[in-house]
Amino acid sequence: MNDHIDTTQYSPDPRDVYFTVPNFISLLRILSIPIIAVLVAHHRMIPALAVLALSALSDGMDGLIARTFNQVSKIGQLLDPIADRLLILSSIFALGLAGIIPMWMLVVVAMRDLLMGVLVLLLAQHDYGPLPVNFVGKTGTALLMTAFVTLIVADVWDNLFAHTLHLIALAVGIWGVGVYWLAGCIYFRQGFSLIHDAG
Repeated sequence: MNDHIDTTQYSPDPRDVYFTVPNFISLLRILSIPIIAVLVAHHRMIPALAVLALSALSDGMDGLIARTFNQVSKIGQLLDPIADRLLILSSIFALGLAGIIPMWMLVVVAMRDLLMGVLVLLLAQHDYGPLPVNFVGKTGTALLMTAFVTLIVADVWDNLFAHTLHLIALAVGIWGVGVYWLAGCIYFRQGFSLIHDAG
């Protein structure tokens, strides 16, 4: 089995521009994150779901616009994953403050993202951009976000159905944390392979 990694796939050639529509949308998504966190922490779940829905819609729009109108930029490649990470961390923190999930989930996810931040800095020292998102990473993020949204929905009511939905969502969230860390291990393997080849 050939373990050599084609480094060209990690070195896209985005435009060196800042003021684009996708970047503006990504910035708005980042600005919406503290609003979502405050609403969740204060158990104002219906407004939180509305803002979260708009944030999710913008997540798909910025990438589509960037590719369609040739507005892929270096800063955009950083803003998008930053927005995803901030949304996950702030959602866990808010749900923890609201007493909906255990705070250990925040610690575990935050440790993973901290290590990923170190990896990005190490790759930047060797002129590599962020690693492309793999299927495992997308799955972990999707599981976590599905769990968060379902936990928010379950908190709207106080009945047997809502309690059952809460337990199911919590289980999905725990699986999401595991897959999230698995993706992190894959990214580290890829990243250190690139650094080793560059050295």
